[in-house]
Amino acid sequence: MTEKYEYRVTGMTCGHCEASVRSEVSQLTGVTGVDVSAKTGTLVVESEAPLTDADVLAAVDEAGYAAVRA
Repeated sequence: MTEKYEYRVTGMTCGHCEASVRSEVSQLTGVTGVDVSAKTGTLVVESEAPLTDADVLAAVDEAGYAAVRA
């Protein structure tokens, strides 16, 4: 069963920002899809395994941005 997690990300301004967040979050175990938009400041993660907010937020932080659960 696929779970969907939604976050608000601050600090993204361009496609490179989106790619950085996508790259880090995609590495989390079980992630099957990542939709990120600098324009709207949103991140939607789909996963076949349960994810913790802490893991997703740490991945976003690793990319150089801040996020909160939407």
